[in-house]
Amino acid sequence: MLYQLHEMNRTLLSPLVQWAEASSKLFTNPVSPFAHTPFSQRIAAGYELMYRLGKDYEKPEFGINATKLNGADVAIFEQVAVEKPFCRLLHFRKDLTDQQIAELKQPVVLLVAPLSGHHSTLLRDTVRGLLPNHDVYITDWTDARMVPESEGPFHLHDYIYYVQDFIRTLGPDLHVISVCQPTVPVLAAISLMASARDPKLPKTMTMMGGPIDPSKSPTQVNDLAVRKPYSWFENTLIYSVPPNYPGFGRKVYPGFLQHTGFVAMNPRRHAQSHWDFYMHLREGDNESAEEHRKFYDEYNAVLDMPAEYYLETIKTVFQDFALARGTWEVEGKLVRPQDIKTVALFTIEGELDDISGSGQTEAAHALCSSIPKSKKQHYIAPKCGHYGIFSGRRWREMVAPRISAFIRENA
Repeated sequence: MLYQLHEMNRTLLSPLVQWAEASSKLFTNPVSPFAHTPFSQRIAAGYELMYRLGKDYEKPEFGINATKLNGADVAIFEQVAVEKPFCRLLHFRKDLTDQQIAELKQPVVLLVAPLSGHHSTLLRDTVRGLLPNHDVYITDWTDARMVPESEGPFHLHDYIYYVQDFIRTLGPDLHVISVCQPTVPVLAAISLMASARDPKLPKTMTMMGGPIDPSKSPTQVNDLAVRKPYSWFENTLIYSVPPNYPGFGRKVYPGFLQHTGFVAMNPRRHAQSHWDFYMHLREGDNESAEEHRKFYDEYNAVLDMPAEYYLETIKTVFQDFALARGTWEVEGKLVRPQDIKTVALFTIEGELDDISGSGQTEAAHALCSSIPKSKKQHYIAPKCGHYGIFSGRRWREMVAPRISAFIRENA
């Protein structure tokens, strides 16, 4: 019922939001006489803030149109390499002939994006940083409310099988990078492939800021999962998709609830950010205001997660610590990271990460005990929070070059 009430509220507020947007333009457009009245900038700033607080945020575009290659700009266009009900495998193809691409000999990278509330466009900067030196593919997860119920459920093991299918499609000369949540299913996927002696095993796996062992340096996110019983998540956070979406009837963890949780973790910071945005608009600081718009266009765009996938992740990863304890079975097959012998491992953590605590990702090294030490690396990015290890200046200057070097060493 909560989902239906949310949709009703959104529908009722829509005229007000549209009015606020129109009013903001009325007081800023130089053609309008209202733009030249006293206090017009303040009034416009108030209306725009109202508009942005109330608007519905759609999935953003990646918007990556070009990259640098040997000092020259090369156009980029998106291709759908594989399409599945709950995910598309996107290829950021360089606008070159097949022969030119082959001559570049760039390593193929599968970037596994999180299915944890935000769209894969959250990794836009990650893709942009990898493109000059790599042939990049990314998992583009579908909003569960857009998937008809006839497509069936999506479990945590389905996520693992999707990753395995993508690895087999692109392998064996492949390098897998997982960011945050997918580090766990990616490690499981590769472990199961290693146990089965799959010839399509990737060359390397890079794991960034993920909960391989959430019992180490638990954060606020980890504490919530342990403090609340499984039944609380099942009874409090799961709702049915309303009839105005293709996924009508599907059980999901709604994006708007996830967004509420994101904001609740740092309410003062978000309140201050919106106040700063209002002041930037008042003062005519359009550059700072645009940075705010870009960030919140991404941050406020959320998707629904399939209920069975979300609940299984809570129990398996954050309550049972099944991967770290060696008890995780995927449809009767035990996940054994110690069976991985030939895949090089690189783990990356942020010094200031408050989502995946210190040591949680590094725990993969102890689990993957059969990988030679010469094929293992660990890096703690100084002064980096969770998002800083895959986005922003520190990602571009400190983390991305190390990943490229690691891939070259183990290609």
